[in-house]
Amino acid sequence: MLDIKLLRERLDEVRDGARKKNIAVDLDQLVRVDDERRRLIRKVEDAVAEQRKRSKALGKMSQEEREAELAALGELKTAIKADEQELEATKAEFDALMLQVPNIPSPEVPEGATDADNVELRRVGEPPAPESTPLDHMELGERLKLFDIERGVRLSGTRFYVLRGAGARLHRAVLNFAYDHMVAKGFEPFEVPVLVRDPAMVGTAYFPGGEEQAYRLEKDQLNLVGTAEVPLTSFRAGEILELDELPVRMVARSICFRREAGAAGKDTRGLYRIHQFEKVEQVVLMPADEAASLAEHQAILNNSEELLQALELPYRVVNVCGGDLGQPQVQKFDIETWMPSRGAYGETHSASRFHDFQSRRLELRYRDANGKIHYCYTLNNTVAASPRLLIPLLENHQRPDGSVNVPDVLRPYMGGQERIVAPE
Repeated sequence: MLDIKLLRERLDEVRDGARKKNIAVDLDQLVRVDDERRRLIRKVEDAVAEQRKRSKALGKMSQEEREAELAALGELKTAIKADEQELEATKAEFDALMLQVPNIPSPEVPEGATDADNVELRRVGEPPAPESTPLDHMELGERLKLFDIERGVRLSGTRFYVLRGAGARLHRAVLNFAYDHMVAKGFEPFEVPVLVRDPAMVGTAYFPGGEEQAYRLEKDQLNLVGTAEVPLTSFRAGEILELDELPVRMVARSICFRREAGAAGKDTRGLYRIHQFEKVEQVVLMPADEAASLAEHQAILNNSEELLQALELPYRVVNVCGGDLGQPQVQKFDIETWMPSRGAYGETHSASRFHDFQSRRLELRYRDANGKIHYCYTLNNTVAASPRLLIPLLENHQRPDGSVNVPDVLRPYMGGQERIVAPE
């Protein structure tokens, strides 16, 4: 969340950021509630101070004066309790409104309403000629026995699948390569829970607002995560880090779950929009330095671009527009990989920076060289998400005979296998 002091000082900028992100929030009501919250805090503090002062003076009073003062102090205590209850209710309203306020987008974030308005920054690699990619990933999967959508749906419902044979091996190869790629770059590897409590979801800004996208275990009051960003960013919640610990660079591979609520009829074919998948995620915690944060954003973006280049996949990078940005991000770059069956680039990675928006919710802080406490800045980016990444891998690397080339970097993870061919 934003700092309320910053919000009040830059109210017009916050208001314009909400407009740019197309997020409705009543900032005028928030300011009114904050005024009332502050008034009640002062009122309660002043009354408590008066209560203490008068209580200390009781010993110097006569019996008659003491009895009258005790009665008056009883009334004051009752009034303080009533004010404290009113303050508690006002704080709850204030907190609820603060959780609705979006982060202020960077000036470099383009105007726009949907992903169609995202601005292309660069393209890397050339898509294959249409005649060289005759089959889509579903046809390839059926021919090469890589996955089984029909039986996956029979087992679990729509948007589920079963990977099998070389499909399962390719899936594991991609994720293992991505994980090793990040560890080699100095990121600390983690294995994290995929069930988390509400504070982790609120702290990373998935709640409130994203409840419809999350699978929830009501009996246990736990949530299945849609990304390892949630447990990784929350790992040091409530702590004060030392400056020499920063930056903290973490990578985790996890199973992820998303309900895809509101996506009925959209991208229903194949492995693009599914409920369960696996992802390797990179997360960075760093000092509150805007220029350094921007540099780190480019670095984590580059980490994912290196992966796609190693997989020999054409892609483009887009600067995400305000309407497609989401509540917590200052700026986000998406990587979209060429998917021949779609005749277009499809999103495979999202690289985001948040400044202290998440860390304020998580009470994630650090102590600078002078001993002063600050909130950390946070960033994250996908390294690889599969099986979505299998779509461009299969379609871009297929051969005229219907087999699929395995990129060189994945062959050690597949026992040296160079091609995927139909089983006999």
